[in-house]
Amino acid sequence: MSSRQYLIAANWKLNGNTELANEIFAELQNTLVDNSIEVLVCPPALYLGGIQAKLQNDYQPLSDKLKLGAQTLSAYQQGAYTGELSGAMLKEFGASYVIVGHSERRALFSESNQVVAEKFAACLSQGLMPILCVGETLEERETEQTFAVIEQMLTSIVERNGVEAFANAVIAYEPVWAIGTGKSATSEQAQQVHKFIRQFVAKLSAVTADNIKILYGGSVNPSNAAEIFAQPDVDGGLIGGASLKSAQFKELCEIAKSA
Repeated sequence: MSSRQYLIAANWKLNGNTELANEIFAELQNTLVDNSIEVLVCPPALYLGGIQAKLQNDYQPLSDKLKLGAQTLSAYQQGAYTGELSGAMLKEFGASYVIVGHSERRALFSESNQVVAEKFAACLSQGLMPILCVGETLEERETEQTFAVIEQMLTSIVERNGVEAFANAVIAYEPVWAIGTGKSATSEQAQQVHKFIRQFVAKLSAVTADNIKILYGGSVNPSNAAEIFAQPDVDGGLIGGASLKSAQFKELCEIAKSA
């Protein structure tokens, strides 16, 4: 069993509202009575300020046990970049984590490994914890390119941010073929890739490799979470669809507590 604390992170994507936050907080009041796991909610950035206020005013006991994060950020700190949000802006409204390099950002918004590396750097410069998403497409898995693809994604981060890049970061393995499809990697497949990622980091720093959280994401739900979370190199989950259902999200947190 790993000594690393499990992290259950909710990625709402382009979903949710203030009422969903209320439902989740109400569900988690009796679940997060200790600090045995970390829980993170990443709503659309528009809601961060309101949710931060809700936590502090109406759910104060949760405020030091549940963290807030953003789903992306700008690589720029300030300037003429219409529509962008900087790390400093997100941090002011309660974000302590930011998801970077999600496959939907890579595929739909043309974020290359280099762009992701710049966004990763922007997180670090503002004292935000990046959650770096890596993963292969179905074609890449079927042609046995999984490890090569993920190694390149990780290498681009190191080339931009140095050998200590992952000392203050989280990595999430999300096979693209399992995101929102209802298909999930088997626990053995997840462990194989997570072990590869940890070994990659170990080449840079054994201490960092031992401490870094590596999450699994891709159609995680209460029926498969226990088996996946039981793997030695899996440290929790980046949860999509199930994070929009407060009872399911609570159940996933409970599973992580007992893993």
